[in-house]
Amino acid sequence: MEKFQDILAKAAMDYGLSLGAEQLAAMADYYQLLVMWNEKMNLTAITEPCEVAVKHMVDSLSCYRQDLFTPGVSLVDVGTGAGFPGIPLKIFQQDIELTLMDSLNKRLNFLREVVATLNLSKVQTVHARAEEAGKNIQYRETYQLAVSRAVARLNILCELCLPFVKIGGWFIALKGAQYEEELREAAHAIDLLGAKVDSVMPVILPGLTDKRAVIYIKKIASTPANYPRKAGTPEKKPL
Repeated sequence: MEKFQDILAKAAMDYGLSLGAEQLAAMADYYQLLVMWNEKMNLTAITEPCEVAVKHMVDSLSCYRQDLFTPGVSLVDVGTGAGFPGIPLKIFQQDIELTLMDSLNKRLNFLREVVATLNLSKVQTVHARAEEAGKNIQYRETYQLAVSRAVARLNILCELCLPFVKIGGWFIALKGAQYEEELREAAHAIDLLGAKVDSVMPVILPGLTDKRAVIYIKKIASTPANYPRKAGTPEKKPL
């Protein structure tokens, strides 16, 4: 049977990324932990090696841009779930100062084990809803980058993520097939929250035909103090 590392190396190469032996080994260890923990709690519906390599690992790295991921960049992964895209990005660029934020402590317990097993430094886990953490002075407008993948529609996601980004920083959203519609729908929210769309990069993953894109949104002004609204409101009454 083909090893996960070989499958991932090929998938990354097909996408145009080169992963070193240490990166491949770390991602293989991450994969093993994911499958093991997934037996006792629902982390992901995708567990087959080829699918994890492409739809989780390579997809997470698709948002990487060298000009934004400067040495020691501070990054918050909002609603990180099983650690995507935060953990693959951290493995890819080890000097990232990473915050993994999730509302479910069970998932963070899994991620703490991943961080310890892979011996990753400069990683903190935060057990909080984005609506509450976004009001907290410790996290508000303190990060150079915020990333999020498959958490909510873009207009909702902007309210959850942009409050964490400092002026001049970036919110990077990894989106699926409806990204063009979501962009139109989110135009008002993006403007209101102090940001502007910088670029949209369509993504084609190896062996897949589905539409997806990475949306790069630049923070140009401070987010008004009344955002994010209280938990549940962004979903019920999107901006």
